[in-house]
Amino acid sequence: MTNIRTELCDLLEIEHPIIQGGMGPYKTESLAIAVANSGCLGVISSIGMAATLLPDAAPIDAERLFGSDPPRALLQKSIEGVARETRRSDAVFGVNVPVASEFVLASKMFVDQVIESRESDSDIERRLRVLITSAGNPTPWAEVKRHGLTWIHVVPSVYHAKKAEKAGADIIVASGHEGGAHISWDPVHSSVLVPAVVRAVETPVVAAGGFCDGASLAAALCYGACGVQMGTRFIATKESDFEPMWKEMIVKSEERKTLAGRGLFGPMRFLRNRRSERIVEQTLEDAPRFYLGEPVESNEKILELERSGFEDLLDQKEETALMFAGECTGRISDIPSVSHLVEGIVEEAVVTLKRMHSLVR
Repeated sequence: MTNIRTELCDLLEIEHPIIQGGMGPYKTESLAIAVANSGCLGVISSIGMAATLLPDAAPIDAERLFGSDPPRALLQKSIEGVARETRRSDAVFGVNVPVASEFVLASKMFVDQVIESRESDSDIERRLRVLITSAGNPTPWAEVKRHGLTWIHVVPSVYHAKKAEKAGADIIVASGHEGGAHISWDPVHSSVLVPAVVRAVETPVVAAGGFCDGASLAAALCYGACGVQMGTRFIATKESDFEPMWKEMIVKSEERKTLAGRGLFGPMRFLRNRRSERIVEQTLEDAPRFYLGEPVESNEKILELERSGFEDLLDQKEETALMFAGECTGRISDIPSVSHLVEGIVEEAVVTLKRMHSLVR
């Protein structure tokens, strides 16, 4: 199969220029294994593991999802599991750690665990190459590079991209407003954001938000990015850790069936149902004070909506479950294996780029 090799492949030593997004509330262990074994960067998500550290602000019941292990042990087991199941393919993988101020104690704990896991096992040190930080200030996390990790930071704007570059990030992910889960309040979409970030920084840029197939991978490369990060598309795969109901909801939803509203920290994009509509109603109720920078006492209301939404997710209640997805849900029509998906994306991107080349006279 003809392949596409970019700077991202060389930097991370992966076969295809595709990164799997870190997505809560799950640890994405099974998904990370499948993605890494397919030649892309598989990523363990840590955010759900931290729920026990946020007793007054935890939107999920971590014990119901993960069992009784403490957060660091959960991450360590996931790292060991991904390393074990990707050993045969000698695949590279990473860990995503949100670094929002509300999450910072957990962030430090998880970053320390990544470093400790690498230092205690030579195979993990060789293949757990990447730490991805997101949803917060990059500057305090530059120290991870001293431990041999490639550091990727996710940004929603040119301003934040410049800040990440100044802090020393090795790769910047420019994530447009159409992405799923955590997004920016500013509605700057990928077709504007990605080329603007590419032009503004010298650091390699990966495109995120709306990328789900070969045509969009080709578009990202035309924007000047060296690859794509995909979240929603990877949820709707056979190996992903997400509920069948969630996967099917993505498949049957068109591009208008998502809504953006307040989350625990920052806005989030949800699949549209009665739960997300209620979150948007509460968001709009709070909006005047929120945008003026005044205290918004009703965060507890949002938190309760999220808590009950995750409970209904685990209880398979489609209309009141809380499910994240980006606008590209309208371009997703099947639930393939990860290997089949990646193969199809690369083949389509190659065909698209060759067709574009043929237009040049």
